[in-house]
Amino acid sequence: MKIHFLFHFEAIILLSALLISCSGDKVINEPRIVLTPKPGPEPRINGAKIFGVRPGSPFLYKIPATGAKPMKFEVANLPDGLICDEYTGQITGTISTPGEYIATFRVANKAGSAERQFKIVCGDNLALTPHMGWNSWYVWENHVTDSIMRASADAMVSSGMIDHGYMYVNIDDCWSIKETSKDSSLLGTPRDENGMINSNGRFPDMKAMTDYIHSLGLKAGIYTSPGPRTCAGFVAAYQYEEKDIQRYVDWGFDFLKYDWCSYTRIAKDTSLAELQKPYILISEIIKKQKRDIILNLCQYGLGNVWKWGKSVGGNSWRTAGDLGGSFEGIGTALFRDGFDVFTDNELYKYGGPGGWNDPDYLLIGYLSNWEGETAPSPLTPNEQYTQISLWAIQSAPLIFSGDITRLDDFTLSLLTNDEVIGVDQDPLGKPGYRVSRNEGLEVWKRELEDGSIAVGLFNRGDEAVKMTALWSDLGITGKKKVRDLWRQKDLGTFDGKFSAKVERHGVVMVRMSEER
Repeated sequence: MKIHFLFHFEAIILLSALLISCSGDKVINEPRIVLTPKPGPEPRINGAKIFGVRPGSPFLYKIPATGAKPMKFEVANLPDGLICDEYTGQITGTISTPGEYIATFRVANKAGSAERQFKIVCGDNLALTPHMGWNSWYVWENHVTDSIMRASADAMVSSGMIDHGYMYVNIDDCWSIKETSKDSSLLGTPRDENGMINSNGRFPDMKAMTDYIHSLGLKAGIYTSPGPRTCAGFVAAYQYEEKDIQRYVDWGFDFLKYDWCSYTRIAKDTSLAELQKPYILISEIIKKQKRDIILNLCQYGLGNVWKWGKSVGGNSWRTAGDLGGSFEGIGTALFRDGFDVFTDNELYKYGGPGGWNDPDYLLIGYLSNWEGETAPSPLTPNEQYTQISLWAIQSAPLIFSGDITRLDDFTLSLLTNDEVIGVDQDPLGKPGYRVSRNEGLEVWKRELEDGSIAVGLFNRGDEAVKMTALWSDLGITGKKKVRDLWRQKDLGTFDGKFSAKVERHGVVMVRMSEER
């Protein structure tokens, strides 16, 4: 198992710990500054404003709300077949009749009350906003266990991430049998007498595990490959696709990451038909189930997957390689795959409700260093703000893959800023894009449902600079109210341009709206 090094960070605005990194011969000292204000005692309803479910599928949604506990939850105009637990805020049941239903969430505590409309769309489309959750790979990789998954689900609740809209607790590779392993806990019979896949000894009861995750108001995800083996050499789905999906349904999983890996040995060539074939097959099987399973295509951008990922049944698709392919290379991959792959291929044209561009996970907090230990993310504090801001503007899934059981105040503040999350989860579902670039200085824009726009000023250079977003580049006119989303603070009214100091590898993220 991994060796864990636990550090404690005080909950103050400027954390005393400094990240020291090298840029050539230059030593960079960056303070870990917490910008996100802590939630107040008054209730606030957070997360997505829209949710998709298929007729007859089990419905599970936990109303995400911050404020002093205990809280009382109520929902007006729920469709027939659904109920809300007034103490937990969990909505469960099934909807039989397709249609759009406008419900109203109401949350109250001793400090006050809040309400917000919520649209439930019962039909064929799922993932109407990008997925939010946690994945085991970049911290636990091949050491993942049932107890780790349960502890991670517990942490999603105890940390409050669930109160900001995080929903999925996803196991990655290494849960099935590995016939070539020297570790007895990974050995066993790959499939039972009926051809149903078995989990290894680290996962003695998958159904009990998913039941536990569901009991917390969360959803459970699993991983496999269309090839005979997963990336780490564990038994995968090839020629058992129907049986494996049935097994996942029986176990109660809600999310499937389908990783290309060994299918390279099966595909006849790299033609579009061969690239699409395993994903068409698996998505058609999933559609037949009486359970909603979100399908994540993980094949690293092969064949310009963003152009066809949704048409083959994908709810998201990886747009490039692993950001964390090497521990030291995360920063380089962030700027290359996050900025350049998205812009060079005009990915904003392809993402939207039901299918999202996925540039990989949020690599902050404690990660595996691929040497049997965990270590703090090699991303500088500024780069961590950059990753989450860019992912929100691009409408990317917000899947955290660090150690969720060891969240210090800085990391938690990055993950739980409701105004930044609100951009990512905006119901319009229209990904942003770059509107100007001057060497390493980039301005990005995203249009939002209420007519406002989110704007990111990104500094890819190695020195702090004053950056300007011009109205002519943003395609807007007139006076605009500008609000700093990370600080959740109004900055005033501006006309024609907005300027701000942006730190090296950092970002200023704002929302611009009409004067009222």
